[in-house]
Formats: sequence, C-alpha cells, structure tokens
Amino acid sequence: MALPPLATAADLQTAGATGSAEALELALRRASARVRRYTRQDITFVENDTVVLAGGERVLRLPQAPLVVDASHPLVVAEVADFSGIEWPAVEDRDYSRVGNELTRGYPWQAPSRLMGWPWNRALGTWAPKVRVTYSHGYMDIPEDIVDVVLDLATMNLANPENLRQVSIDDYTRTYAAETIGSAALTKHHKDALRPFRRSAFSVVLS
Repeated sequence: MALPPLATAADLQTAGATGSAEALELALRRASARVRRYTRQDITFVENDTVVLAGGERVLRLPQAPLVVDASHPLVVAEVADFSGIEWPAVEDRDYSRVGNELTRGYPWQAPSRLMGWPWNRALGTWAPKVRVTYSHGYMDIPEDIVDVVLDLATMNLANPENLRQVSIDDYTRTYAAETIGSAALTKHHKDALRPFRRSAFSVVLS
C-alpha cells in the first residue's frame, strides 16, 4: 500500500514553493520517502496492520509508533506455535502489559500464570518464538516538526530539479547548496528535528 505524502501541495505553495502540480507532488513524495527512510516509520495513520514478529524475549516491541488502541482500533495479539500453526490469543492486562509500543510479559520469578507465557512449558516470562500482531498506528495529524522537514526538503528539490552544482547565464552565476544536489539530502538540522520520531534499527525483528 502506497502511503500519501507527509505534507500537501497547498502547504508547499504556502511555504513559497512554485511549480506545476506534478512537480509539487513529485517533490513531496521524494521528501516524504527520505523522512520515512530515516525514521523507519510510516508516520501516516494506518489501520489494522498485521505483522509477524520474532518473540522469545520478555519484551515485544511493535515496529510502528504511536499505537492507536481504542474501541474502533483493537490491538489483537496471538502467539504462534512453531510448526503446528496453532495460535493462542494474548489479552492485555491478562497475558501482558503495554507501555507505549512495548508489550511485556511478567517477571519470571512471579507465581506461574498466563502472564508468564502460554503454554506453561515454555520458559517463564517470555513470548512465543513468533507473535502475530494486528494493530493501528501512526498520526492522524502529522506533527508539525515532520511537516516542516518535508516542506524544506521538497522546496530544495524544486529549487534545483536538475541537480546542478552551478549555473551561469552571461555574467550571472548561481551556486547551489550541496544539500540540494542528489534529491535534497537531510541536513543535520533535519535529522535533529526527526530524531524523536526515529526507531532504532535493532529494536524490532520481523519473523
């Protein structure tokens, strides 16, 4: 499923960018792709996304944040047997606790219960080797910090669509900033703004 750009053409025009509708859309798509690649996040709100994650630990971290859990967007978790394909549903506050995008089993020294892991012949306090999760995640309203970075990148793309380093016309010479060459790379300032939204490369393992 293709995700939409993280800002609109109207936003880009308000920020002062000019160009055809096609050029604006392309610049926004390219800028959004770079932001998503850096953050490792979809960012846009996605409903009922299903993933199979590697378990085996006490804490299961879901790949995308923030989670959206309510009556219309349930969090559905099931442990999957290695070979039989049998699944055991896991229920929040009965089988695990949730903080942010982390689903945590009980401590292994607590009294045996479903919170320890099911079935009980596994190591206590750990998830099954595979866990299937269906969840909704992302922002219904994109945070302003992300929108600002996307608009800045898109404007840089539009300012130098041919990736020129320097252009001369008669006695006029214009030199483009290095950041505008090669599809407008993220600057340190951009990365600082995006860091709170970035997922660690080693925080989640897909099965």
